[in-house]
Amino acid sequence: MLAATAGAAAMAVASAVGIAGASTAANPPTVRSLPYVAGSAVVGRTVAVRNGSWGGTKPLTYSYQWLRCGSGGSSCADLADAKSQTYVLVSDDQGHRMRARVTVTNSAGSSSAVSRASGVVRAAPTAPPPGPGGQIKLADGKISIPVANVASPQRLIVSGVQFEPIVVRSRSPFTARFRVTDTRGFVVRGALVYMLGLPYGRIANVPEQETGTDGWVTFQVQPTAQLPLANGGALVVFVRARKPGENLLAGVSTRRLVQVRLGSP
Repeated sequence: MLAATAGAAAMAVASAVGIAGASTAANPPTVRSLPYVAGSAVVGRTVAVRNGSWGGTKPLTYSYQWLRCGSGGSSCADLADAKSQTYVLVSDDQGHRMRARVTVTNSAGSSSAVSRASGVVRAAPTAPPPGPGGQIKLADGKISIPVANVASPQRLIVSGVQFEPIVVRSRSPFTARFRVTDTRGFVVRGALVYMLGLPYGRIANVPEQETGTDGWVTFQVQPTAQLPLANGGALVVFVRARKPGENLLAGVSTRRLVQVRLGSP
């Protein structure tokens, strides 16, 4: 009787040990959500594979293999020496989609899953050609360049006009300001600007002057007795901007007619 009891107890212990051993057995890795490729699919950019979500007994270790696929994401081939979590896209990848195989390992074994495909790899953007030399960025956000760096087929433009006062009502000196840019939108310094009142003789002649770093040039204008001060009138002004040393009527020079309003005193 005692022997039977002892045997039953031993069997119960053995059974309990077996159950405990079964409950602590390691579970192999299983994928819960697929890996995916993150980053811009552009030649020269770095993309990375995100692991996705995995089940299984911890700890889990990850290894990677990048694949180059067709434009539809199939017909993939392993890339030699591309076994990191990140990958720098090269010119041979252009027009293809990229995937990565993620292999997860633990004490119970290993399992692999292939990521979702990247977008089609695009060519790297072409760098814009270098701009003209001597660039200075101004406070208003514009770029100033020397007139020496304006050449055909570009041309100068009288793009800004200011008069102070905006209506001339006396024969006291008034201010005329002109800004010179080029056809690319650069502000031009060192351009020679000339102005002339029309008809002739209504303002005194003023000498040609250079534009400053901000592209503006300022003239003090002296009206003559021939300037008619009447409401609704206007003084027409011929403005020319040119590059020093070039022909007055050729090269990158420009001309413009503007006007300032006149009024009675």
